[in-house]
Amino acid sequence: MYSTSTEKLLKPQKDDEADDVLFTSNHGVRSIELNRPKKLNSLNGSMARKIIPRLQEWTKSQLANVVIIKGAGRAFCAGGDVAALAQWNKTGAEGQQRSSDYFGLEYKLDHLIATYSKPYVAFMDGITMGGGVGLSVHAPFRIATENTLFAMPETTIGFFPDVGASFFLPRMDGKLGTYLALTSEQLKGADVFYHGVATHYIHSSTLPALENRLAEVQFPDYMDLQARFKIINSTIEEFSTGLPSPKPAISGLLRKTIDRVFADDNTSVESILTALNEVKQTGATQELKDWADRTIKTLETRSPTSVHVALHQMQVGRNWNIAETFQREYDIASTFMAHPDFVEGVTAKLIERKKERPDWQPNTLADVTDAQVKKFFERRSELPLINSGEKSAYREYPHAWIGLPKEGEILRESVGKSEDQVVDVLLERYEGKQGVREKVIEVLERAAM
Repeated sequence: MYSTSTEKLLKPQKDDEADDVLFTSNHGVRSIELNRPKKLNSLNGSMARKIIPRLQEWTKSQLANVVIIKGAGRAFCAGGDVAALAQWNKTGAEGQQRSSDYFGLEYKLDHLIATYSKPYVAFMDGITMGGGVGLSVHAPFRIATENTLFAMPETTIGFFPDVGASFFLPRMDGKLGTYLALTSEQLKGADVFYHGVATHYIHSSTLPALENRLAEVQFPDYMDLQARFKIINSTIEEFSTGLPSPKPAISGLLRKTIDRVFADDNTSVESILTALNEVKQTGATQELKDWADRTIKTLETRSPTSVHVALHQMQVGRNWNIAETFQREYDIASTFMAHPDFVEGVTAKLIERKKERPDWQPNTLADVTDAQVKKFFERRSELPLINSGEKSAYREYPHAWIGLPKEGEILRESVGKSEDQVVDVLLERYEGKQGVREKVIEVLERAAM
C-alpha cells in the first residue's frame, strides 16, 4: 500500500459535514471546538481536513498567540470514527486503501500538533480515547479535569494503540504505558495528571475563565517558544484548584506489580501471562490476586494479534523519533486494514454492540506467531508529513518539563536526602507546581516497599 499525497487528502469531499468543527477567535486565542457531541466528537476525515489548514494558517499569524482545542458535550474526543472504515474494508483492496488514507491524514495532523510552532493547549475535559489522544497527548499543555476519562482501547477492536502511542506510552513512568496498551485500561480524573498523560489538573468549571485569561496573554515578537511556554504554564497554574486525592489509584504495591509483570524481562505475551498467574497464586494481598485474575481474563478477551503487536510496538517504539513513529504506525495501520480482526472487532463491539468475545483470527494468544507479528512492522510506504527537519524528528518531547517530574528524576534527587528535602528541591525546580509534593511522596513510599 502507498500513501496518498497531502494535497489530495485535504481536498473536501461531498460527504464532509459543515459544522463538525467550529473555529473562533478571542483576542490572542484561536480555538478549535470538535462539534459532533452525539458521536462523542469522534474524529473523521472531514474534521481533520478542516483542522490542518487552520493550524497552518495560524502559524503565520502574529495575532494568534495560543491555540486551544476542546470538545462539545461530555467528550473531548472518544476516538476515530472507525465504523465507516470497517465497512470500506469489506469491499477489498480499494476500500482498505481508503481506510489507510484516513489514518495517513490523521497521523499528519497528529504530527503537526506534536511539532507545532505555537503554544497549543488541549482541554481533555471528558472522554479522551484513541483519536482524541492523538489530538492532545503530544501537545505541550494537556489539561485534565474531574471528567477526564483516558484510554487507548484499540486491542478491544482488533487494532493497535496508534496516533503516536508508540512514542508516548513507552515514555511513561515504569511499565504503565505497556499495561495500558495491552489491556485498554482506563485512567480517570486526577490520575491522568498524576501519571503524566496530562500536564495540569483543574476543575472543569474554570475552563471558560482560563480560556479568557489566555486570550489576554501577549508575547513580545522576540520571545522564543520556550519562554512563551513558561508564561502559558504559569497562567494555567493560576487556575489550579487542588487535587481530589493524595495519590493515584494505580500506586503502591499494585504499581510495583505492574512494573514487574510488564517489565522488559517479560519479552513475550506468554511470559507476561506466566507472571500474572504467579501473582494470582502468590500475590501479597487478595486485591493483587484479584487484579491479576482480571488482567488475565482481559488479555484473553482482546484480539490476540493486537495484543502481540502492541507488546512489540511498546518494545521498539521507545527507539523511534516522533516523525518515524507516525511513519511506522502508518505501515502498521495499513496492515491491520487488510487483517480480519479489525472488521470483526469494530463490527462486534461498536456497530452490533455484542457482549460476546469476537471471533478473532487467530483466536487465542498462543496461536499468534512471531512471523505474523513481524509482518506488521515491515516498511511498506512513505508517509509525507507536513512539518519536516530536525525539530520535527525529536526523540524526547521538548516540553517535558511542563508536567510533573518523572520518577527517575525524583529517585535521583532522593540520594542522600530526606523526603522533605526532595519535596523542597523539586517544588523549587517546578516553581511550586500542584501535584509535585504528592507525586514525590508516592514515588518515595513505593521505592521503600
